Amino acid sequence: MPGIDDCLAQAMAITGARGVSLTDWSSGLALGHQGESPSGDHETTAAEATDLARAAADCPTFADQEDPRMPLQDLILTTRGSYHLIRFVGTSFDSRLLLHLWLDRAQGNLAVARLRLQALAEELVVG
Repeated sequence: MPGIDDCLAQAMAITGARGVSLTDWSSGLALGHQGESPSGDHETTAAEATDLARAAADCPTFADQEDPRMPLQDLILTTRGSYHLIRFVGTSFDSRLLLHLWLDRAQGNLAVARLRLQALAEELVVG
């Protein structure tokens, strides 16, 4: 089971990956990152990804009736040249984490990247 550095390295091995970060979305701080940042600054990108995650999670329309603690699994944002995959990571302690993968649209495969990010989030050991 990988730790943060191994998880991020494995995410960067996904075809088309340009950058990845693990963020505490309670605070908006990046706990780790590898590769490039879409904004040029990993802390800015972490804060902006957190804002997006909070906006989606706070919408009652998207609430999971079975598990209100973890209302969303992931978010996918597409642009002309890239995909942004934000995967919510469950933890055994009272924290909210998310993995944000920035994927080149021409080189990456969105479906494969999503499944791989899901597996990494499930295997992640934080502590």
